[in-house]
Amino acid sequence: MGLVDPIIALIVSFASLGVMLYKRVNLGITLNATALLLALLSLEWREIPAIIFETTVDLLTISVVLATFGIMLLSLLYKETGVINDLSESLSRVINNPKVVSSVLPAVVGFLPVAGGALMSAPLVDSETEKLGLKPEKRAYVNLWFRHTIFPVYPISQLLIITAALTGITIPVIIMRHVPVVIVMIVVGYVLSFWKVSTVKDRKNSNIKNSLNSDLKGFFIAFSPILATIVVAVGLSLAGFGLAKQGFDVLIATFIGVVVLVAISRLSLQVFVKPLKSWGIYGITMATYGAFLLRNITVATGIPEIFQAFVTNGSVDIIILLTVVPAVLGFLTGSPSGGVSISISILAGVLTFSPKTAALIYMSAYLGYLVTPTHLCFAFTADYFKCSMGRIYKYLIPSLAISFAIAILVYFLI
Repeated sequence: MGLVDPIIALIVSFASLGVMLYKRVNLGITLNATALLLALLSLEWREIPAIIFETTVDLLTISVVLATFGIMLLSLLYKETGVINDLSESLSRVINNPKVVSSVLPAVVGFLPVAGGALMSAPLVDSETEKLGLKPEKRAYVNLWFRHTIFPVYPISQLLIITAALTGITIPVIIMRHVPVVIVMIVVGYVLSFWKVSTVKDRKNSNIKNSLNSDLKGFFIAFSPILATIVVAVGLSLAGFGLAKQGFDVLIATFIGVVVLVAISRLSLQVFVKPLKSWGIYGITMATYGAFLLRNITVATGIPEIFQAFVTNGSVDIIILLTVVPAVLGFLTGSPSGGVSISISILAGVLTFSPKTAALIYMSAYLGYLVTPTHLCFAFTADYFKCSMGRIYKYLIPSLAISFAIAILVYFLI
């Protein structure tokens, strides 16, 4: 029997989580510390080592944690080798339209899921949107919004991997339900960004024709590690070998992506090991492990059963738990992974996860996180374009409201 009532333990633990996030403590440390504090408050101390051991040796946990490490390594190597610059520059030369380039570049850079990664695309977007005469706040919105349209349908997104692992729903199935939302996000973003904005071409057609083949070749070479990772991940997931259930599809795909990047960049051992000396790669990896540990400890405390009682007697509607809870947690924690993992932990005993519930939890947490002031991409973008967050919210809020409405509509109709 626990030392403290589970609900009180949950409140205290989440309050501690909020303080650590406010103090900018690494998310990996924060999630693991929250899980351990919840365990110490609500479980007998003899039970805790067993839960930690079971989490650590669980095959799914191991594969997902290693896949996260591989994805971060691939992202950092893209930056260290300069291949990300080749990717962005070749794409901007291939597409002779500042509107399209401004929309696509942040999404392409978004293939590299690094914290605050919007700062990488900001100079490129700034250059293209300057040709269109956009105000600073609208330039910031373009950079922030379009960077984040790709993740809900990106097979090796850390958040998708965690959501699939914790709910038991495969990644392709979740992605299929995200497609309508992503299409609406792109359309809304494009309309709000470029409605009645004239396109100015600053390059001569002859120059484009002369260099098009070279630029296309450069783009596909630079994009090949990401493309190989996506193709292998989706292929293994759909092949029916059972690899997706244990997270091995993404793990294998990420390893192949790193190999392809090493091959095309011919990087030295010194460059390869440089990301391994960065704390960031281990912090994100720890956060993935913390998500699993928090889920297992929350289940062990009996908290899901308490919420199940609220739903059963009609005190709380299930749609509220699927939308408001993940969105608020994503907003408050400044982390979609934190919002998803905590929400799924709470709901584990309340419902049997299905594609529609997994997708709605994901989108709720993700959209909540996207607009929080503690979102690093948001903070870095506002700082780069020298405009207040309040001015960017003028475009973010309607974009968020429409996207959220479509996510709920998909839940009820499909």
